[in-house]
Amino acid sequence: MSALTLGTVPSSFLIDHLPGVTLPEDDDWIALVRAPEGLTVVRDAPPWSEAERWTGLYATGSGLGSADRLSSVVSPLAEADVPVLVVSTFHGELVLTPERLEKTVLGALEDAGHRILR
Repeated sequence: MSALTLGTVPSSFLIDHLPGVTLPEDDDWIALVRAPEGLTVVRDAPPWSEAERWTGLYATGSGLGSADRLSSVVSPLAEADVPVLVVSTFHGELVLTPERLEKTVLGALEDAGHRILR
């Protein structure tokens, strides 16, 4: 698998779990994932929030587009014991990781041969 160029998303995110909920009460969200155990909501992190913040990486150009390309990003993060949440779109994937592990994330991906645009 060839190296990817990944861009960083300039904002931080919060990830919430709303058990037993099928729709959020507002439309202040980036992504929603509905599952049997409830709703996962990804939102922009307001500056005053003390909840864990997550940062996002995305592939430039046409997106990741295939399982082996996504695996080339997620596997080094798994080896570095970094939790991830991947939000798929029509054109690619947004890979979210805890902001507190940013140095570990960037190091693992660069060691795997990926280029990170900051």
